Amino acid sequence: MAQSIDKPHFFNGEHYAYWKNRMMFFFKAKDFHLWDIVEDGPFVPTTSRSEWSANDRKNMGLNCKALHIIFCALGPDVYAKVSSCESAKEVWDKL
Repeated sequence: MAQSIDKPHFFNGEHYAYWKNRMMFFFKAKDFHLWDIVEDGPFVPTTSRSEWSANDRKNMGLNCKALHIIFCALGPDVYAKVSSCESAKEVWDKL
């Protein structure tokens, strides 16, 4: 069965290098800035949310999208290991 181009490749804890490569291209194809967030991490503002700039909001929004994509690609056992992470970079580095 073919993999959907709209869904991230599923990761159950096996064949990490294969999954990682597929996910890198999945992120880049969705929005190249998403890959920047995964690879480099978002700048997390130290001010309260009401004081965030438009750029802060954009970066945090991208982080949420990247986290969503990663979490949707993980099986329950793998998800349990990274579910407490707050940034896509943190999840990526843990995996």
